[in-house]
Amino acid sequence: MITMYAIPNCDTVKKARTFLDKKKIEYQFIDFKKVPPTPEQIKRWGEFFGELPVNKKGITYKKIKDEYEGLTPAQKIKFISENTSMIKRPVLEKNNKTIAMGFDEEFYSGLKF
Repeated sequence: MITMYAIPNCDTVKKARTFLDKKKIEYQFIDFKKVPPTPEQIKRWGEFFGELPVNKKGITYKKIKDEYEGLTPAQKIKFISENTSMIKRPVLEKNNKTIAMGFDEEFYSGLKF
């Protein structure tokens, strides 16, 4: 089964959920606000993303960019888990392996769910 890590009121997340629902793809939804990601998850997502999984185009990041950029790598991971709105979302995993970040309909269409 797919696990989606996200925030329910995010427009990008809504698009991803609509896509999965239309394709009748079952998934478990984990709300970042209720269950913050672990440092291990953030590291795993960063490995998939190519850097820590921060949405640098998002409002949250822009508000706290200076504070975030001055942190050590370990401090950044802790900071991300405490400021989950800055995570690029949604994050999709299958069997604890990241398979997608964000939403791109063409990319999602090519995934093996």
